[in-house]
Amino acid sequence: MSDTRFTLLGIALIFAGFIILGIFGASYFDATIQAEEFGDCFEYFDDSPPVPVECEVKLQDKMIFSGLVIGLVGAGVIALVKGVKGHWDQDVKPEDMVGPGHPSSDKPSNPTNNED
Repeated sequence: MSDTRFTLLGIALIFAGFIILGIFGASYFDATIQAEEFGDCFEYFDDSPPVPVECEVKLQDKMIFSGLVIGLVGAGVIALVKGVKGHWDQDVKPEDMVGPGHPSSDKPSNPTNNED
């Protein structure tokens, strides 16, 4: 992959991590407040009354969610650093170079004999 692709991949992963944290994170962090302040944890639903659940299960779900978000952001940071520090785009072999000013690009690609 080129440097630009690593940079874009890193930005996308970091962005995805923060979006997932912002959208889904509130319910997981409410479990911490319930466990520390009240000692009882409840699962809330829109159409039914709250259901008591074990706080350990909710805290374990929070840790898994936090690990997922940290993994996404960490992978994004690694890809971003690799893209910024990379030098793969500059390591082109001379025979693979194309473009103006290169000897192989000065030759016409489809030579025809139109000098008659």
